[in-house]
Amino acid sequence: MDLDALPHRTLAIVRGTDREAALRTVLTLAQEGITAVEVSLTTHDAPWVIERARHELGADAVLGAGTVVTAEDAARAAAAGAGFLVTPGLGGALRPGDLGELPLLIGALTPSEVIAARQHGALAVKLFPASLGGPGFLKALRDPFPAVPFVPVGGIDADLALAYLAAGAVAVGVGSPLIGDAARGGDLAALRARAAHWRDRLAGTAAAA
Repeated sequence: MDLDALPHRTLAIVRGTDREAALRTVLTLAQEGITAVEVSLTTHDAPWVIERARHELGADAVLGAGTVVTAEDAARAAAAGAGFLVTPGLGGALRPGDLGELPLLIGALTPSEVIAARQHGALAVKLFPASLGGPGFLKALRDPFPAVPFVPVGGIDADLALAYLAAGAVAVGVGSPLIGDAARGGDLAALRARAAHWRDRLAGTAAAA
């Protein structure tokens, strides 16, 4: 999984109460060029959504599972065809080695948590909830951790995405500002319009230094 090569440097986060709507959302995003997608395991029947999306999009699609909090979650997601795993944080039931062999984006907020995430083998650190500190906090974290790839998540619209990328994020994770109510059965035409706006605003963004 090459974070530097994510289209529009965006990881879309799909979380919904309707499995069919969630699947349609993933496929619609792909059609609109937002091709890197995380399906949260809080989504109704998330493994089914991942399995069907993998079947439709193919083996090379950047499709993963989010809200992974136990080893069992990781195993279910991998069996369904997830290509990467995203956790909201560490601790509790998660120990080194519990998450298997898939690339990991591990949630962290503080410097100590960033260190722990890397010790757990994180490909990148999911800065979460990014809204607590904003782009300035990410910029401050980049000083002691210049080699850590950060993916801010939480309350990020297109304008904030540009600010985070300018502050050194390798990519951003975006949920409701992009997805809206689509994964709950909402309007797919509105989702397409939001995706087009997102693409236009982030066009031409370059990989973090």
